[in-house]
Amino acid sequence: MKPRKISSTDRIIDANINRLREGLRVCEEITRFVLNSRLLTEDFKKIRHSINLLIKRMPAGIELIKKRDSLKDIGSRIYIKDEFRRSSCEDIFFANMQRVKESARVLEEFSKLKDVNLARGFKKIRYAIYETEKRIAGKIPALRDHR
Repeated sequence: MKPRKISSTDRIIDANINRLREGLRVCEEITRFVLNSRLLTEDFKKIRHSINLLIKRMPAGIELIKKRDSLKDIGSRIYIKDEFRRSSCEDIFFANMQRVKESARVLEEFSKLKDVNLARGFKKIRYAIYETEKRIAGKIPALRDHR
């Protein structure tokens, strides 16, 4: 069987899956170890599990990983001034929540080119992320004071 050609859409989806998972993991660690919140940690775990279920339904699957070329990705060498500056767990948390929301939106949009049901799944996840962020926003003093 001829190997499947990986499109630019596949590469966008792959990069954003990674970004989404990474950002969620950072936020989950903060809710677990800084806020010490079982419920909020569980929220992130459920979101990550939902993402994994969607990913299993994607046609490219393992081919995306096999064809990934992170070393030649032009985006890996672009930096902004404050990218490596954080002053608190609050900064880390909200920088990663922004990354998570943006990635969920990109996945929702580009999944429309593959499978509308995947797009619907990513939309549902995006709204779950909004709600989780809202619940955590009430705990800002604990994040702000933790270094």
